[in-house]
Amino acid sequence: MKYLYLIVLLLLGTAAAWGKEAAPLAEDPAVEQRLIVISEEMRCLVCQNESLAGSRSELALDLRRELRTLIKQGKTDDEIREFMVSRYGDFVLYRPPVKPITWMLWIGPFVLMVAGVAALFVYMRRRNQEVVRPELTDEERKRAEALLKEGEK
Repeated sequence: MKYLYLIVLLLLGTAAAWGKEAAPLAEDPAVEQRLIVISEEMRCLVCQNESLAGSRSELALDLRRELRTLIKQGKTDDEIREFMVSRYGDFVLYRPPVKPITWMLWIGPFVLMVAGVAALFVYMRRRNQEVVRPELTDEERKRAEALLKEGEK
């Protein structure tokens, strides 16, 4: 039993050797703050539904490293966005600019919504027209009136 304790202590003692050195949080807090603001507006090209700031993919890490380098070189936010768009296209931006090539991206959802409402309206109208309301004969009408009168008593 005491050998088991000895083995556990040895394993726990060597666990520290397995750990890696933690990466520094930020060399320059101002650079990191700008990096976060810029990368929140950009899409991870691997994940596609995650911002560049929140993604853990290797490409996202490389792109953040590239953005950090551009920020340290004194580039403005607009110059950095232009660099990223020239390299990866408008897809990298969460809010791509409105131009002829992106019109369908901006207007498409509204067109689909209007088309859906129109199709629903046409369907409902046809359905209402197809409903056949049977006419009652005089005998059926008199019987219905008698049943209603009995129910009132």
